[in-house]
Amino acid sequence: MIEVGIGLAAGILIILALKFLIELPFKIIWNSIIGAAILYLVNMTGIIMIKITFIHALIVGVFGVPGLVLLAIYLNFIK
Repeated sequence: MIEVGIGLAAGILIILALKFLIELPFKIIWNSIIGAAILYLVNMTGIIMIKITFIHALIVGVFGVPGLVLLAIYLNFIK
């Protein structure tokens, strides 16, 4: 009886791990698309020009406004 419970728990953990591994690339791509859209809108204002690359879009997509601010500071003032 205990073996069935352990097997069931292991099966659920494996399914959850596979779900996480399958969702992760889609989450990264979606965050990059949102980040690229935000960078495009910022570039349209003309105040700050940030080149739209996958890495820049990913930074803005994952970290949001703080990522955008830090990226703008780094690219325009530090680098």
